[in-house]
Amino acid sequence: MFVWREQLPARGDRGAGVDWAFTSAAGGVSAAPYTSLNLGGHVGDDPAAVETNRQRLAESVGVSRDRLIFMQQCHGADVLVVDGPWRGEAPPCDGVVTTSTDLALAVLVADCTPVLLVDREAGVAAAVHAGRPGMVARVVGRAVETMRDLGANAIEAAVGPSVCGRCYEVPLEMRGDAAAVSPVSAAVSWTGTPAIDVAAGVVEQLRALDVTVHWVPGCTRESGDLYSYRRDPVTGRFAGVVRLLGGPTA
Repeated sequence: MFVWREQLPARGDRGAGVDWAFTSAAGGVSAAPYTSLNLGGHVGDDPAAVETNRQRLAESVGVSRDRLIFMQQCHGADVLVVDGPWRGEAPPCDGVVTTSTDLALAVLVADCTPVLLVDREAGVAAAVHAGRPGMVARVVGRAVETMRDLGANAIEAAVGPSVCGRCYEVPLEMRGDAAAVSPVSAAVSWTGTPAIDVAAGVVEQLRALDVTVHWVPGCTRESGDLYSYRRDPVTGRFAGVVRLLGGPTA
């Protein structure tokens, strides 16, 4: 079910531990071409299969299904604070932040960069969807700012697998727009054409904000364990998920 998962204890007497992870494409019930742990409800998969997959993920991270929080991602930079299940449909946003230990926050991707954030001293967590537009709009900076408004000051990030620079070919002008925001995002594809390394840009932005970064390796287009829209235009979505764990001994 997971390509990477880590559980860490709280820091300090009033903090919270964290359980954060990136899912794989395995361990679910979806049929081809979404085989098998597709968590995306907007890609044409059987809704019942998606819901079963989401239930399995919720159980794995120890929350009820309604407390596994997804977003209506829109490649923007809006970040919302959440303290319980959505009332009705999930609102459009690309980042969610919580101080609750009974919620798990999820971000869906198939090439974009999933970013999980936590401050284990203050007990604040976030999940962020950072595609190319979000990286250019500095959505991770918005999430960090929102966390700091809630008392965070020692933020750690897990940056998940995404399409790598050599696999994300783009027009020259688009690469220039990205590089104007994060110079390290300018890349060259494996065929020698202009490309963008979105994750490198995201990591650069996080480090500039004094966030400690753990960058989980892997290219979605090159890995059969992950979904990739660039590789397979009809495909599923994997997730980054983060949950605060109550108490310094969690």
